[in-house]
Amino acid sequence: DTTFGILHSRFHELWSLRMCTWMGQGNDPRYTPTTCFETFPFPAGLTPAHTAHQRTETLPDGAVLPADLPAEVRASATPIARAAARLVALRETWLNPPEWTERVPEVVPLGMTTSPYPDRIVAKPGHEKDLAKRTLTNLYNQRPAWLAHAHETLDAAVAAAYGWADCSPAMPDEEILRRLLALNLVRAGA
Repeated sequence: DTTFGILHSRFHELWSLRMCTWMGQGNDPRYTPTTCFETFPFPAGLTPAHTAHQRTETLPDGAVLPADLPAEVRASATPIARAAARLVALRETWLNPPEWTERVPEVVPLGMTTSPYPDRIVAKPGHEKDLAKRTLTNLYNQRPAWLAHAHETLDAAVAAAYGWADCSPAMPDEEILRRLLALNLVRAGA
């Protein structure tokens, strides 16, 4: 959830839109790992090199963060993980409302006792068309207040991990990009 949160923050979005490549007649942005991901300056201690071991810890509220983090890094990773888990839960409820959907257990592969796959989510009869309209694109195009608030909470947690106490939703994009570039250049020089 920590890495997911960082990658879904305003900071990574701005960086990606500045560093991406463009394609198509509409000149659409294309996320490329070499320009968007590999150059992005993650908060200290939370870079992919620090979290690549894939060992995780699940917090009592269900948020997941990298295991064995130093105390000071854990202190900044935990709010990000919690905000990201909350964002995922809110989006999931909007995408697949329980009153419109049911979960069907996935097939258990031969030789296994449980399925390693998530349950399939299928529309209840009469809700197929309703559910077809529930896409992330439609959600983000609508940008309801609860979604904007969840992202602001996530952004505040990521800003705190950077040590940017003065960061707010009103901070200009150019200032955020200036700070990220400065961090990128310091790390590149090291």
